[in-house]
Order: sequence, then C-alpha cells, then structure tokens
Amino acid sequence: MSQSIAANPDRLLPADPGTRSIARDLLQRVQDLPIISPHGHVDAAVIEHNTPFPDPAALLVSPDHYVTRLIHANGVTLDKLRAGGATTPESRDIWRTFVEAWPLFEGTASGYWLRTQFDNVFKLGADLGEMSADTSYDAIAAKLVEPGFRPRQLFKDFNIEVLATTDDPLDNLASHKEIAEDPTFGGRVLPTFRPDQYLNIAHPTWSANVDRLIGAAGDGATGYAAYITALENRRRYFVEHGAVSADHGVATPATLKLDRAEAERLFELARAGKATAEDRNTFEAHMMYQMGRMSVEDGLVMTIHPGSFRNHHTPTFEAFGADTGHDIPFAVSYTEGVRALLQDFGTAKDFHLVLFTMDETVFSRELAPLAGFYPSVYLGAPWWFLDAPDAMLRFRSAVTETTGFSRSSGFIDDTRAFCSIPARHDASRRIEASFLARMVAEHRVSEERAHELIVDIVDSSPRRVFKL
Repeated sequence: MSQSIAANPDRLLPADPGTRSIARDLLQRVQDLPIISPHGHVDAAVIEHNTPFPDPAALLVSPDHYVTRLIHANGVTLDKLRAGGATTPESRDIWRTFVEAWPLFEGTASGYWLRTQFDNVFKLGADLGEMSADTSYDAIAAKLVEPGFRPRQLFKDFNIEVLATTDDPLDNLASHKEIAEDPTFGGRVLPTFRPDQYLNIAHPTWSANVDRLIGAAGDGATGYAAYITALENRRRYFVEHGAVSADHGVATPATLKLDRAEAERLFELARAGKATAEDRNTFEAHMMYQMGRMSVEDGLVMTIHPGSFRNHHTPTFEAFGADTGHDIPFAVSYTEGVRALLQDFGTAKDFHLVLFTMDETVFSRELAPLAGFYPSVYLGAPWWFLDAPDAMLRFRSAVTETTGFSRSSGFIDDTRAFCSIPARHDASRRIEASFLARMVAEHRVSEERAHELIVDIVDSSPRRVFKL
C-alpha cells in the first residue's frame, strides 16, 4: 500500500518551486503555535468527563453532515448512514458504505480533513481507498479504546489552548465550571451565549423558551421588560463563567432599532400567536440591535452567522431532524442590514462585531469596506461551504487589498468533530502561508514582514478580536 498524500509535507502549498519554498518557511513559523478555537460546537461535558469516543462510524460519519450529504447526493439514503427513519444501521455497515463512497470525496474540503485525520490522528499509514473497509474500521476502533485516546489527552496532544463551545442561554454551565476549576487541566474551555431560539419568533418552541427564560432570570417581572432583563442577566452569568462572545445564527443580518412601545406590541402579538411573518422579521431584527447594545454594555464579542436556508428538504427534516445536510446558502445583504446597529455602536469603545457569510459575493463588495471603516467590525473567517482551501484563498484575495490583514478574526473551525480540529487549523495555516508567499514572490510584501503577518493572522488576531 502507498503512503497517504496527507503525509506529504507540501500539501496545499503553491506548485511553483520558488513560491513553495517561501511558503514552507512561513508555515514552519506557525506550525507549532497553539490552536485558538473561539467558535465551535464540541460539547464541554465530553471534555469534563473525558468521555471515550464512540465507534468509527458514530465518530466520523453519521454526525458529520459534510460527509453524509455528499454520499446522499450520490444515491445512498440517509437511513444507511445515520439513526432515524425506519431503521438504525449497524456501525460497521455504515463504515462500509462510507468507504465505498470514499472516491466521491476527492477534491473536497471534507475529504482533505478526513485524510489528515486518518494519517495524523489515527495513524492508518495508507490511503483509505487502498484498505478494506473492515481493516480501516478495526484500526480506528482499536485506537479509540486506547487509554491515551481520550478527549483530555487529545486536547493536549492537539496543542489546543482555547476551545469555545456553543451553549443555550439557560445552560447552567456546570461542565465549564468543573473544567475551569480542575487544576489538572491546562487548557481553557469557554462557553458562548447562543440565544437564537429565544430571539426568533418563528422558532416552534419560542414562546415556551421565553416562558422558561423569564421564569429563570426575569427578576419576577413579566412581559417584554422581563424578557430583556432575563437576557441581560443570562449574558452576565455567561461572562461570570468565562464567556467572551455571543453568537447569533440568523437568516439575515438585519438589525432595526424600534421604540419600546412598538417592541412591546410585537412581543405581545408573538406571545398571543398573532404575529405575521413581517412582524417576526421586524422583531428579530430589533433583537439583534438589542444584542449589539448588550454587547457594548457587557463586553461580549458579537458574532453573526447568517445566510443559511435551514432544513431545505422537509421530508429529510421530518425523518432525521436538523443539521443533517440540507441547509443551503442564499445571498445576503450586509450594507443595509447592519446599518442600524453600526449607526449607534459602530464606533463604540471596545465593541467587537464579527461578520461571517456563506455568500462570498459580499467579501469585497460589502464586508471588506465595512471592516475597512468601522473600528468595531471584523471579518469572520470563511465559514461552512467556504472553509475550503480555494475558498479561503479567494477570501484573502477579495478582502486584503481593502482591509489588509488586521481586520480579520483568525481561523474559525466551527466544528462538532473534535478530531478534525487540528486538521482544519493546519489547512488554514497552509493557506495563509501560501497566500503570503505569493505576495512575497511578487514583491508586494517583504519576507520579513510576511513572517510577522502570519503570526498575527494565526495567533494574535483571534486573541485580539475575541478579547482573549
């Protein structure tokens, strides 16, 4: 069997020998820096309890919508890949289906990340396509039961310094507290305030969520005033437990400042189940403005992740639930959307607003100009569908001439797949080295300055932007 291409030290670096040599030196400068992961979806309880990883399919295939969606697109029904539907497939059968479909992943970002994991984390020593499904399954399964192959040890082995989770506003954050107080654990696991289900009236459990929120943190009040108070109180609780940011997964980046009477009217309409679609959109835009106001006051970095049509295929959602591969990007408008927020807070002291997008047409047209003027605005890294090598290069090419390198967030892995974190950060570092190497080769940046810039991009930027 031949060695996996994931073992090649020049992967993702430029093909031109001279430029590649520059990129190698730049990569070496940052290759061993710690991982700063200020936005992701790993469960803190897994790290608190040092929970063993499940079987290979449950770890690497079934929960990964990047993986299952492409196999599904090629004619394999999801009930052969994950729980749900009429039956629950056996782990080894899922893995066999995945290995049979492995050639489909050539050229994809998920294929690159998986190859890197197979080589660097699981030490398969050969490409998956050259091994039988059972051989690779058994090799990974054997790795998963090793005493040293647990989340806490891997956290250390992966050289993770900071890992942020994504948490419900009413989470008691007990796991975060236990980790923070554990003297044997060297890293930082930080909660992130994610209030989507409490702000979006269209969410099916919005009213019940508001009841729980007001009951838990409304200071005994009722109505809209209690709702606002409860959100402020829970944000404060998150800050006290180490949170540095509040994340918002919204359909659009719209913000709107309503007077209190109008906000109360829409809130009561929604509580009575009488809000129209326009009412719902208006209220959510107002609440995004309120989230910005609260960030100015409590210091939480505000991040916005818009532009996904969630659960595009209703039958799949009904059978398998959310986050199963059929969320589809759509175009968004930032310039008008965030104007109300930026009118009042765009120059506010210490307010940090990180804007993400899945619509790369706005990189140079809207996001770079916004970040190139407002002190509060930072460019979120290419995210979801764009967290791929060529897309990351397009991002750098689109924004750098307007904003330079100082206005970006640093890499965001945005993953639930713990074992993919080092692969994703390694890919980002290689892409940054490649982009800077081209600028050096074209005599647009000195090599000495490029070495300073890549350290800032990889390490200093996420610390600065997320107030670490």
